[in-house]
Amino acid sequence: MQAQAQQVSEKQENLAQLAGKYLTFLLGEESYGLEILKVQEIIGMQDITKIPRTPDYVKGVINLRGKVIPVVDLRLRFGMESAEVSRKTCIIVVQVAKAETRVTMGIVVDEVSEVLEIGAAEIEPAPGFGTHVETSFILGMAKTENSVKILLDIDKIMSEGEMAALARSAA
Repeated sequence: MQAQAQQVSEKQENLAQLAGKYLTFLLGEESYGLEILKVQEIIGMQDITKIPRTPDYVKGVINLRGKVIPVVDLRLRFGMESAEVSRKTCIIVVQVAKAETRVTMGIVVDEVSEVLEIGAAEIEPAPGFGTHVETSFILGMAKTENSVKILLDIDKIMSEGEMAALARSAA
């Protein structure tokens, strides 16, 4: 009984640490959030130079003020259908850290929504879907007025090997 109470207390502490500001965006009909401290900037779509022999979700690289950064299509990374680029489609430039690797990369999203202050009471743990569904990249689920936003851990969207390959492709 005491062990169960301790687990509940630990979960509540973890959720309290997730409280803060999130940049929210859309992929299809779903709404997601990224910790604002991971976001460097938001830029409009631009020409992306394709890199041969990369996975479909790696769109290529762009030149961002003299620095070459890789760009990932988050729709394709999540196994969603590709979408046509619209005037609302943009690239969120994020800082991703994985072990010894720190990469600046762009993620293509359908539309940026807003920056939200999300309190600990509004966040629930990610639901468990069994052992066959990978959800480690989900920090939690934020309940807002009339929707649920999936809070992403951008550092876990890509594996260490994928991050290292992205860093090499941009070098």
